[in-house]
Amino acid sequence: MDPQTFMNIATTVSKLKMWPYFDVCHYILMALAVREDSPQTGSQAFSRKHPLSCWVSTMLMCFGGSILANLMLGEPCIVAFKRHDMVLTATVVWYIINYSPFDILYRAAKFLPVRVVISVLKEVLRAKKVHQGVVVTAQLYPDAYLLMVIIGVVKGGGAAFMRSFERMVRGVWIPTVNEILLPTFTTKACIAAALIFVLERMNYLTAPHAVIHFGIVIFFIYFRLSSLLLGIHDPFLPFENLFCAVFMGGMWDALRRVKEEVKENGTTKDSKQDVVKGKDEKKKD
Repeated sequence: MDPQTFMNIATTVSKLKMWPYFDVCHYILMALAVREDSPQTGSQAFSRKHPLSCWVSTMLMCFGGSILANLMLGEPCIVAFKRHDMVLTATVVWYIINYSPFDILYRAAKFLPVRVVISVLKEVLRAKKVHQGVVVTAQLYPDAYLLMVIIGVVKGGGAAFMRSFERMVRGVWIPTVNEILLPTFTTKACIAAALIFVLERMNYLTAPHAVIHFGIVIFFIYFRLSSLLLGIHDPFLPFENLFCAVFMGGMWDALRRVKEEVKENGTTKDSKQDVVKGKDEKKKD
């Protein structure tokens, strides 16, 4: 591809307006996530019996990144709902996913080609949110690079961190499953993207911002499609296992286990030899 054409595409992607199409895709996926996580997976039973709880849970997921980011930055959490048009749109999406006639729109959103398109647009929005989180934090705390990464991750993947709270609203409490204990690939990808944006602000990356932003968008889209089409849910896992084996004590634990096994085998052999010797001595007697 011609470099100028690539640069034009990257610039266009970095300047795309997220509202309303990209945000609507986000709302659809969050409504699907809440419905699929209900006690009767994918059924309408929960939304029929507890519509208020279902709606509040969906709103928490739709605006989870803004809620948590505002909380961390010392702003009122309720500010996340200040735009009535966004709240109204999210409500409409929640309604059609849960209450459409014959469940037709829910089935349409679950249809793989439609799901792929929605997911691609959602990943474009995710990259934008991570960058916004880094930029907003940099304006408030110019030298707090760790805070930039944290807020960037929360803005890009806040729904994953909000999952435990929205489950409580629906009466589901699973303390052994949360994003800190078992981070998903989305959180790991947001960490990587936030680090890249922070390195850009620190002038360690000299490429144009549009190119960096476009590269992160491609990164998000590629692995989302890999998850949907190929079943590759966490490409970071092999690198994590290697890192843990080398730097998190895995190698030393393995050596210790080998040493213990050798010691146990030696002890077993000695015991067997003692038994054989005892039998020989009895035969001589």
